[in-house]
Amino acid sequence: MAVCMFTGHRPKGLPFGYNEKDSRCKKLKKMLKKLIVQKIQEENTTAFLSGMALGTDMFAAEIVLELKRKYRDITLTAVLPCRTQAARWNNEAIARYEHILAKCDKIIVLQDEYTPSCMNKRNLYMVEHSDCAIAVWSGTEGGTANTICFATDRHLSVTVLDPTTFGSYKL
Repeated sequence: MAVCMFTGHRPKGLPFGYNEKDSRCKKLKKMLKKLIVQKIQEENTTAFLSGMALGTDMFAAEIVLELKRKYRDITLTAVLPCRTQAARWNNEAIARYEHILAKCDKIIVLQDEYTPSCMNKRNLYMVEHSDCAIAVWSGTEGGTANTICFATDRHLSVTVLDPTTFGSYKL
């Protein structure tokens, strides 16, 4: 059983922003699904970890939940940096978040309240409990880059999907 974690940009770091009807968003989700299916079929990945941030994390979680209909042995664990992660989100985003959480096989909450370091703690936790990672990353600095560094430092296989070119490569 292999465990795969997700990391990637939030909507403001994606070329289409919050517009999920944009053809680029649809293509990104299609490519992300293809990479997840490859992990399941070719690398015997049965468990997935999502940090449940807006954007990539939630896209990936929704794809895994969809794939559970076909691949009944896969699991999805939400790794929340804090209990108040979604406190400042709009109602639509909160409803989506809660809908995903309700369907997760497991929810891990690392701390009660937000602190400046809680997102990095969440990312490090996921790296330490994974065998590989799928990253939606355009090469910019930030939380995704930091998480990729955590992962490569610990010799995890990282598959990067570039949200601007839709190309993928392994680190």
